[in-house]
Amino acid sequence: MTVYVDDMRMHARVGRLTARWSHLMADTDQELHAFAAQLGLQRSWAQYPGTWKSHYDVTDAKRRRAIQMGARPIEYGSQKSIAMLQRKRELQHQPHGGLR
Repeated sequence: MTVYVDDMRMHARVGRLTARWSHLMADTDQELHAFAAQLGLQRSWAQYPGTWKSHYDVTDAKRRRAIQMGARPIEYGSQKSIAMLQRKRELQHQPHGGLR
């Protein structure tokens, strides 16, 4: 199992924070939430939990820290990124219930 962080770096304002944002993703939600907790992210910040789109939005500073902690950097929209999402989508549609 692997945790990934893309290089989207979209400029946006979230609440009072203006930053560049990317996506922290993993093969399973269990691994994603565990890594996110170690990174200092709150579980309530998870986007689309339990689905193939499950991720956390992270700022550049958190992205750099995630890479230091072992997350694999991937290009937003790359073949590797698309393949990971397809694997997750296929897992979600298996009889055992998917990504948890």
